[in-house]
Amino acid sequence: MLVEASIWTVARTERGNAVLIRAQGSEKAIPIVIHHLEAQSILIGLSSVSFLRPLTHDLLVSLANQISMKIVRVEITDIRDDVFYARLIFKSRGKRRIVLDARPSDALSIVARSHCPLYVSDRVIEEAGVYVGTITEETSEEEEPSTERKQNDLERLQEELKQAVDAEDYEKAARLRDKLQGMN
Repeated sequence: MLVEASIWTVARTERGNAVLIRAQGSEKAIPIVIHHLEAQSILIGLSSVSFLRPLTHDLLVSLANQISMKIVRVEITDIRDDVFYARLIFKSRGKRRIVLDARPSDALSIVARSHCPLYVSDRVIEEAGVYVGTITEETSEEEEPSTERKQNDLERLQEELKQAVDAEDYEKAARLRDKLQGMN
């Protein structure tokens, strides 16, 4: 059975960079260890940082749109020997369903850009899930900025996010992304 989920955050862990997926209605997050370039790609997709030329995952989303292929959803379907398996589900103009095998990191980069639904197998949640309460995050209590300061704060945070991604500081980038999303 598949459960709807979302990308919770991207962070550095003892095992390397990880993207944390959180299933709806679950107190567990699924950490998927990924390389730093894939982490950067997911963070870029989740943020409002844009580039003059399309990155690889932007190119795939653009291609799908140009040929009238709808990215219906992404599914993380299995885990075997600590390897996660994912697939992209497309629907063609003629309503034909197309399923492509994908690395989870690539599939999640597509989710971050296309905002398509993400689903995770309940078996993956059971086998790889970690209780959210065991994952620590820095929190701060800040006052709500005045309306006049919001635009300046937004621009400053976007620049800080770009610098954090460039410096491969994914934990900081994830916190900044979350702040940016909270401002919208």
